[in-house]
Amino acid sequence: MKIVLLGSGNVATHLAKALKANGEDVLQIYSPNLENARSLANQLSAEAVDDLSHINQDAELYIISVKDDVIEQVAASLAHVNGLVVHTSGTTDIQVLASHVKQAGVFYPLQTFSKAKDVSFLNIPLCIEATDQTQLSMLRQLASKLSEKVYELDGQKRKVLHLAAVFACNFPNHLYAMANEILQENDLDFDIIRPLIAETADKVMSNLPENVQTGPAIRNDETTMSKHLGMLESKPEMKHIYQTLSDSIKLTLK
Repeated sequence: MKIVLLGSGNVATHLAKALKANGEDVLQIYSPNLENARSLANQLSAEAVDDLSHINQDAELYIISVKDDVIEQVAASLAHVNGLVVHTSGTTDIQVLASHVKQAGVFYPLQTFSKAKDVSFLNIPLCIEATDQTQLSMLRQLASKLSEKVYELDGQKRKVLHLAAVFACNFPNHLYAMANEILQENDLDFDIIRPLIAETADKVMSNLPENVQTGPAIRNDETTMSKHLGMLESKPEMKHIYQTLSDSIKLTLK
């Protein structure tokens, strides 16, 4: 399949590499920053472009993988292409594309991506949607080449999934950063708690999270929680988060 990738960020980088590795023909990489486009395009033997008017008009699939607030702008520039235009967003409605292009769809990989870390798409959930069954079938076939976990989700369920992902991924990582701040300020290394993080994540692979909750809040250990809050007096934001999360956990005791 002839494909054009519009974007050169984390998602676009990993998706482009996965498509190329599975025999797809990635024709172009677009980015408003030509150097970013070249950096990815050179890895794929593709053309780098930084002008939307230079996008190849003969591709079968156009994948928009940019920030949500510029998806519509990019889609508008593809109004004259005949191929299927999809985005990779968890929250953007398919109609944002459909109002501009002839064929619209969604190709949303549910994973956290960083350019510095390779990932296998085999177990990454790929959530697809399209405005007609023919295009949905095409996306299902493509997604199945990359992953064993393909889900057909409408826009509302995709948005719910994205919200849950923020709670499951983005917020915990921010809490890790807070933990690291506390450790560093007390001459302790983050490596000390890596096994704890790994064990916590491993538990929920085979159990529901509410069944494996540990810590002072689930034990209703007010003495320990009071000590912790006292240690956070100089960090009011952290103190507030600690109290809010502890109160939320205690609600599960009722």
